[in-house]
Amino acid sequence: MNSPWLSIGLALVSAFLFACASVAQQSAAASVPEGTSLLSALIRSPRWWVGVLGDGGGYAVQIAALWVGSVLVVQPLLVTALLFALPMSAKLAGRSLPRSTWALAFLLAAALAVFLVVGDPSEGNTDAPLSDWIFPLIVAAVVIGGAAVGGLVATAPGVRALLLGAAGGLLFGLAAALTKFVTDLVDTELLGALAAWQTYALVGCGVLGFYLQQRAFQVGPLSASMPAVTICEPLGAAFIGVTVLDERIRTDGSALAIIAVAVAVMLVTTVRLSRAQASVGTDPQTADGASNPPIHPDR
Repeated sequence: MNSPWLSIGLALVSAFLFACASVAQQSAAASVPEGTSLLSALIRSPRWWVGVLGDGGGYAVQIAALWVGSVLVVQPLLVTALLFALPMSAKLAGRSLPRSTWALAFLLAAALAVFLVVGDPSEGNTDAPLSDWIFPLIVAAVVIGGAAVGGLVATAPGVRALLLGAAGGLLFGLAAALTKFVTDLVDTELLGALAAWQTYALVGCGVLGFYLQQRAFQVGPLSASMPAVTICEPLGAAFIGVTVLDERIRTDGSALAIIAVAVAVMLVTTVRLSRAQASVGTDPQTADGASNPPIHPDR
């Protein structure tokens, strides 16, 4: 089933739910002191559970979006979660967003529109054999493993948050691409989907990505972890979409140059907006109302 406009609408709904989850989870995870058991602290935080519910709803809608559309359409649209999360974080923190932030938000929305209209992403091969997966997954595993190990052994909080966030974001991207494959398989062969290795790889990527994301929120400034998670998720999904699922965008004439500019604008504005989200999302109160020291951005 292929319905580009429906997939766009569902992706935006998913982005809104992910934004609600992000606002709740950031404040909960950032309030857990280093050296404290992260998971045991989070499961006692009501705000964190609200975030988990938001993540669950967002992922359910994302599955629907990937069922009717391509990875190269759905995943870039999920960065609009920043556009929803920024005003929510500002409202909770009792702050107002500067005009420069709204200008960045407009640029991101415009760049996304250009990418979708000019790039015209298309469906690819949804029945890729195992041989097509092996090399891309090895490359992804090396990159993700290197980032995760680097994040665990680094000493600078900003570097730790950046690397762990990147590893978590890439795993989320792989999970999204695997979701596309599994939902298309369910369409034709439900029992085949239950037996497919991609289904269990999807679960593993999602669980490990979620844990690394929470660790990234805990160990360093949100201004380091948020851009990494937000940027690496669509990059990871696009990598699998292009190398395995054979999805394509227009590259004829001036289209390639226009798309390159649009992607560059998306990357820059996403990083800037992620840092803005981190700054307004740093609440001096923890999820349970206790005092929490401010989180300072990288220097």
